[in-house]
Amino acid sequence: MPEFWTALSEFPPTAWLRDSGTAYLLVNAAHILSLAYLVGNIVTLDLRLLGVFRVVPLDAVGPMLSRSAACGLLLAIFTGAWLFSVDSFAYLDNPAFLTKLCLIVLGVVNALWLHSRARWRAALEAGKAGAAVRLHALASVSIWIGAVVAGRWIGFI
Repeated sequence: MPEFWTALSEFPPTAWLRDSGTAYLLVNAAHILSLAYLVGNIVTLDLRLLGVFRVVPLDAVGPMLSRSAACGLLLAIFTGAWLFSVDSFAYLDNPAFLTKLCLIVLGVVNALWLHSRARWRAALEAGKAGAAVRLHALASVSIWIGAVVAGRWIGFI
């Protein structure tokens, strides 16, 4: 597997990112913006599911926020993978990075699990979340905030 990571670091887009301070700055900024978009949508949806605010009907805002969060996730994965490729060996040895990856996987599994169940559709139709959906929302907001904290922690290790 070390050959794969070495080859990845020599890939032309990776070399360009590594050799250009401006390119790295812009991709890093894009990663931060995609995280803000992802987490902003997730937290808004989770707070709505938890009943913190009920101004907008759940069936109107739920699907839109879910799709927007998915777009933010795809952008964050793309930009994050590109940043990772610059120094993959260092990231793979960083416990904060590994924690962040685990939390991201857990957050995605939680979202997929929720959206694959009839409870999600029932919550949209009823305009309010039952206990199981609220539990997913509480787990979601905790997991994604944890992923952001772990991401910030990477730079301190």
